[in-house]
This record gives sequence, C-alpha cells and structure tokens, in this order.
Amino acid sequence: MTDEDPMLAAALALDQTADLQTVLAAWNAATARLEQTHEALRKEVQRLTDELEIKNRELARKNRLADLGQMAAHVAHEVRNSLVPVTLYLSLLRRHVGGDPESLQIVDKIESGFTAVDGTVNGLLHFAVDRDPQWRAFSARALVGDVLSMLAPQMAAQSIRTVVDVAEGQQMTADPDMLRRALLNLVLNALDAMPDGGTLSVSARRAAHALGPVVEIQVADTGPGLSKDGRRRAFEPFYTTKSGGTGLGLAIVYRIAEAHGGNVTAENRPGSGAVVTIYIPADAREPSRMKIASAKEAAA
Repeated sequence: MTDEDPMLAAALALDQTADLQTVLAAWNAATARLEQTHEALRKEVQRLTDELEIKNRELARKNRLADLGQMAAHVAHEVRNSLVPVTLYLSLLRRHVGGDPESLQIVDKIESGFTAVDGTVNGLLHFAVDRDPQWRAFSARALVGDVLSMLAPQMAAQSIRTVVDVAEGQQMTADPDMLRRALLNLVLNALDAMPDGGTLSVSARRAAHALGPVVEIQVADTGPGLSKDGRRRAFEPFYTTKSGGTGLGLAIVYRIAEAHGGNVTAENRPGSGAVVTIYIPADAREPSRMKIASAKEAAA
C-alpha cells in the first residue's frame, strides 16, 4: 500500500459521510413534507366531514319540515271545516239570546275562544304553504310603513316607541305578501316581548353578504332578550316560551326566507333585547338558494 492510501481512505470516508448527511437531510425534508401533507389532508377530511354533517342535518330538517307541513295542512283543513258550522250556530245563538246580557257574555267568551282557534289554524296554513315567491319590485319603506300602520293601535296601547331606518328609495325584489307576513310576525313577537313599553327598531338596507348582495331587514326590541335555548330553537315549529303562543311565528319567517333563497338569524342585542335579521338576495329574480343556517348554528 502506498503513502497515498490513508489520504484516499480519508477522502472516501468524508465523501461517504457527506452522502449520508445528504441522504438524511433529504429523508428529513421528505418526512417533514409528508407530515405537512398528512396534516393538511386531516384538516381537509375534517372540514368535509363537518360540511357533510351540516348538510345531512339540513336535509333531515327539511324532510321533517316537509312532513310536518303536510300534517299541519291536513289538520288545519279539517279544523277549519269543523269551525264553519259552529260559527254559524254561534251567530244563530247570539240572535236567540239577544235580550239576555248574561247569555250574550257567555256567547262572547265562546266566540273569543273560537277566534283564538281560528288564529292557530291560520298560522298552520301559513306554515304549511309551499309556494314559490311571486317576484315583484317594491318599496321596502312602504312595506315597513304598512305593517307598522296596521299595528299602530296596539303599539300606542303598550307605549311602544318606534324607530324606522329605511331609506326613501330603498327598493327590493321579492314577494311583497310573503315579506309582509314575515315582518308582521317579527313585529308581533317584538311587541309581545315589551308588554310594559319599550322601543321597536325596524331597518332595511342593502348589505354585503358572504353569498352575494342582500337586502337586510332587521326587527329589534328592548325586551328581556332570548335565552340560550331560545336562540338555539328559535325557528323550530311549535317551540314557544309564551303561554298562549303557537310557536309558528318564527318558523313561518324561516320558511319565507328560505323560499326566497335567503337566510334568517336571531340574536341578542348588546345590553338588552333581541334582534331578528332576514337576508333576501338583492339582485336576482330567481336566486340560487343560499345556505340556510339552522337555529343551532345561528346561536353558536
């Protein structure tokens, strides 16, 4: 062996060490990339799983609502058919006891009970209706004014102050009759929350939304606000915290917003009171259906 052999061996050893370090570095880099890819895939799988769960809950809810709507329509139809002859008999009875004040008072109480039943039937029919909106352009300010004028005597009796924030030229395209019904339900709910007086605020404005431009209609009150359970279940049919309520008011609002491809949320205001917001697509007569947030998601 020559004198150069130790030097050659050392050089070879250095080359092997360098090659090993290169291999290890490449291995570590590949491992890091694999870990990053694995983490990204895990997050994507989790996102898709969560999205699928939400869609499955939404589909199940829509199926339940469809079945419930059919049942409600059938019950409302049968009850209304039964009320017609009873109302006629009450009218005849009123004539028969016209000279007896005590009997007339009893008839008045019976009629009051049937009026409440008729209101419930109307609520069931409005909840069960499943028709497409009749799209028309109209003034949002005029719509709000119509509803508030209709309820002016009740608001005066309850000492309710109103604040309206709707621009004179604010136009929207939707079904005005359906929107009037939704707004009426929201205002009535707000009045129920303020039996001893308060402030009712109604606004309508064009706003940006995650799924496009919308007309945002808000009804706010200064009542006690919504409980945690109330926020979660606000739009469930037949859920109510009122002793004489049917629990259909907000459910009807939800269905009207959904029919327009819109959304509705219920939240508490800072300080006190609740605010319900309807989002109606602003630009399209046949809008693509927006994702509907369930009451549970809205409260989360």
